[in-house]
Amino acid sequence: MVLGESGILACSPPDRRPDWEPSKRRLVWPNGGVAQLFSAHDPEALRGPQFDAAWADELAKWPNGQAAWDMLQFALRLGERPRACVTTTPRNVDVLKRLLERESTVVTRAGTAANRANLAESFLDEVHARYAGTRLGRQELDGVLLEDAEGALWTAAGLEGARVARPPELDRIVVAVDPPATGHATSDACGIVVAGATLAGEVADWRAVVLEDASLGAARPSDWAEAAVAAMERWGAERLVAEVNQGGEMVAEVIRQVDPLIPLRQVRATRGKLARAEPVAALYEQGRVRHLPGLAELEAQMTRMTAQGYDGPGSPDRVDALVWALHELMILPAARWRRPRLRAL
Repeated sequence: MVLGESGILACSPPDRRPDWEPSKRRLVWPNGGVAQLFSAHDPEALRGPQFDAAWADELAKWPNGQAAWDMLQFALRLGERPRACVTTTPRNVDVLKRLLERESTVVTRAGTAANRANLAESFLDEVHARYAGTRLGRQELDGVLLEDAEGALWTAAGLEGARVARPPELDRIVVAVDPPATGHATSDACGIVVAGATLAGEVADWRAVVLEDASLGAARPSDWAEAAVAAMERWGAERLVAEVNQGGEMVAEVIRQVDPLIPLRQVRATRGKLARAEPVAALYEQGRVRHLPGLAELEAQMTRMTAQGYDGPGSPDRVDALVWALHELMILPAARWRRPRLRAL
């Protein structure tokens, strides 16, 4: 904050550069302004001083975050309107979440690319190649706060551990689509997810990989139907699975207008979203599902699915499509495997 390449001393014009007094841990400007430095390792050091402004850097990484922030609030008591400026990479910590919930908090965001002029191109190329489209990338590169809902069926840590760089050789690939009820600008998104599986050996050895989230925002029926068929062609999928609760026969008609010969399975939800999602979440707990990079928006919805339902805005359309895809690849074949067979005597 003081001595770095983008610190106060480096950024200040010569006629307004403050003097740095390291023994007193303070900066003194030519106009008499004074800034004191404190560490979150010692919240009690903030007991006694008072200020009219504060700059709190990397709040989400403070070792004693809540205690230090609380003591800072008691010290902000000078002037007509004392304020604090917080600059931090967002992390799922209580002190930051509580701050963001306050009506008096104003939030601005800037991704890593906004600082492109001051960063090496090779660095940007490398981090985007490695982390773009991942949950870690959304946090570190895009500045998005990612948090697990209480009782979530999937956690951020679990999904990070499920990531693979490339898929294995797959026996089956399907595309699942969860169409919106309507097709106008305020419609829900259309979930379109591509997944594949290796169905070899015993049922417990079957493995699946989520390959792509091709979901669309509010779109016309012809748009999502074309996107679903294009995903099938892109991955060489053998079947399109479509939920027909919202559109009935219209869903199949729209899809067949794009490709009359497409292998289509129409599925109808007879249970709630949670009841359908729980068996799929169990597959993840068993380590039988992996994710390719680039599924950040799908994973964000997954971490909002809880034992009480979906804890997020709108409808979890991407999760619905994921559930149908893995049901087709893993749960339905397993049910058939276990089904008793009758033999004629």
